[in-house]
Amino acid sequence: MDKIAKMALLADFYGPLLTEKQQNVWDLHYQQDLSLAEIAEAEHISRQAIYDLLKRTERILAEYEEKLGLVQRFWTERLKLAQVQALLQEFDEQDFASDPARERYQKVSAMIEDLFLNI
Repeated sequence: MDKIAKMALLADFYGPLLTEKQQNVWDLHYQQDLSLAEIAEAEHISRQAIYDLLKRTERILAEYEEKLGLVQRFWTERLKLAQVQALLQEFDEQDFASDPARERYQKVSAMIEDLFLNI
């Protein structure tokens, strides 16, 4: 996973724990793709201060992940769901002895599909 994608995931999970200023500068740099100079001008502080703030914020987010592991858990659970979904796709009509069994299969498949759409 590239750095920007990793940082985006960390911000999705832990962004609300950041200060308002950290969130704002993070958004300007990573979401709106502004340069450090552009952010510095908008915030009326030095480019170096923006750089330091971003590095400190990256470190804070990494520390949250190290302690809480929510992003890792998210990827682990997503992988498990993908494996279950793959196993379900191996079923065919001959595998169902009754209509209720087929209906349960369809219900489980729909629930897993819904989980993937909402992640």
